[in-house]
Amino acid sequence: QVQLVESGGGLVQPGGSLRLSCATSGFAFSTYSMKWSRQPPGKEREWVGSISPGGGYTAYADSVKGRFSISRDNAKNTVYLQMNSLKPEDTAVYYCVAYPGPTSAYKNPPYDYRGQGTQVSVSS
Repeated sequence: QVQLVESGGGLVQPGGSLRLSCATSGFAFSTYSMKWSRQPPGKEREWVGSISPGGGYTAYADSVKGRFSISRDNAKNTVYLQMNSLKPEDTAVYYCVAYPGPTSAYKNPPYDYRGQGTQVSVSS
């Protein structure tokens, strides 16, 4: 049974930091690209960033570049999202997603596995 469980969300003040984790099981984690997506309130889900199966390649949306960082620990089947300099517009439900194929094909993979999401709220 495939499982992806996000954790680490919460309420943080603008300028603060959070580290999200996504623990996975039930599939060959080290062979999948991973991405983080988010869905702000009242808006469509958007891509945040991706990491290659081995962790050597990452890509980010312009809105988070330089502030967010994705990493993974294949021994623990876990992917992370380090979020720094948070802004109110980063408020969203954050999801981790596993997908096969090229890391760059994050928009339309043949299939994917998704977590249930974790809420991040940035407010003073």
